Amino acid sequence: MFLKNRHAHGLLLAACAVGAASLLLALPAIARPSQTHAVTRVTVLAGKPSEFRFKLSRTKVRHGKVVFKVENKGTIPHTFKICSSPKGGLANTCRGKSTKVLSPGQSATLGYTFRRAGRYEYICTITGHAVAGMKGILKVT
Repeated sequence: MFLKNRHAHGLLLAACAVGAASLLLALPAIARPSQTHAVTRVTVLAGKPSEFRFKLSRTKVRHGKVVFKVENKGTIPHTFKICSSPKGGLANTCRGKSTKVLSPGQSATLGYTFRRAGRYEYICTITGHAVAGMKGILKVT
């Protein structure tokens, strides 16, 4: 390409220099692998395989954001609560995040971010349900 105007030639060179500098600045961000994990999804069936049990589609997840899709497949109301401390036992009560009370056939979504690895309990918060066996352990790696 031949440019007769020195001014136009100078502008073209300047534009190319700016473009090249922008690309060089962007390369480290493009080359760096992402530190975030994809959201993990877990299906939780409450009241199944028996009334006072949970069935999870997976019992081991990576730390980070987990979305639980909870469905009450039982014949009485249930909840699903994730305990916020990785104690690893089988508590009947705990602090954490819970769904609302789900009537038979209802479902809810519960999101929780696990900041560290450990063994996290999950329970049904309706009186007597956890004692009857409606609880378990979720392993977070």
